[in-house]
Amino acid sequence: MNVEIKNKTLLITGGTGSFGTAVLNRFLKTDYFNEIRIFSRDEKKQDDMRNHYNDEKIKFYIGDVRDYSSIESAIVGVDYVFHAAALKQVPSCEFFPMQAVKTNVDGTHNVLRAAIKSKVQKVICLSTDKAAYPINAMGLSKAMMEKVAIAESRNSSETIISLTRYGNVMASRGSVIPLFLNQIEKGESLTITDPNMTRFLMSLNDAVELVLFAFEHGSAGDIFVNKAPASTISDLAEAILQIKNAKNDVKIIGTRHGEKLYETLCTREEMAKAEDMGNFYRIPADNRNLNYNQYFSEGKPILSEVEDYNSHNTNRLNVDGVKSLLMQLDEFKM
Repeated sequence: MNVEIKNKTLLITGGTGSFGTAVLNRFLKTDYFNEIRIFSRDEKKQDDMRNHYNDEKIKFYIGDVRDYSSIESAIVGVDYVFHAAALKQVPSCEFFPMQAVKTNVDGTHNVLRAAIKSKVQKVICLSTDKAAYPINAMGLSKAMMEKVAIAESRNSSETIISLTRYGNVMASRGSVIPLFLNQIEKGESLTITDPNMTRFLMSLNDAVELVLFAFEHGSAGDIFVNKAPASTISDLAEAILQIKNAKNDVKIIGTRHGEKLYETLCTREEMAKAEDMGNFYRIPADNRNLNYNQYFSEGKPILSEVEDYNSHNTNRLNVDGVKSLLMQLDEFKM
């Protein structure tokens, strides 16, 4: 990072997940942070992480973002927060939408209120491509999370609140890659919902880099998006089969509950005002006030000329391109 920080305290909500682990691996041996706090509700994962790292720099806090008092006490003395705690599974959020609201919306509000109260310097909230043009409960709850964060950023003079929005992380929990690998191991058919369905392809390191870019460059209410390649699910399955030299057949099962044909990282409305920052887009917050009358005469003629940024129109990888990306993951290294 280019930000001048040293011996600070970082709190990661949902810190026992894959993102929290990646951040620990990135910063544990540096002098950026003399304390990294892991906040989560999973005692078992915390114990596993404690035994794995055995490092006094890591402090563990049992709590739930739904419980304001638990996050309030954990955040005292913290300089920076990476807010990763969330319910992320599309099917479970569809069947239990209020649970998604309680964690993703109310939980985020609790984290931000506590951060502002403790005068945290900067908070980065992690969102998802499903928040753009949302059609499922998970995406809707994340879209509301973004609105809550932007609203809080307007009212916070000492705490800078920014956001990142990214697609599915390859090989992360609940993603399709571990499913395909498990099906190959068991000799089962690879189940594909729609062979023409596209998804962005991001590594865990890409997700961390996006958060760090937002950390360095973010102003109040900014949303940052990285420019990621994509592939069809069919090409992804074929790439995995070729890498594993597997002969499993493929079974088309149809689109699942709450699934999209493609994912959007920036809406058309956002692209009309987005700033191109090389490998990233910055979407500035709409900071107009409640006096709407003064804006009625100001149109946006460019809007009709702009496309959204989605997994259908981004850089589309073929099977060989997907294989090159997959071979960088631990799961596929020979």
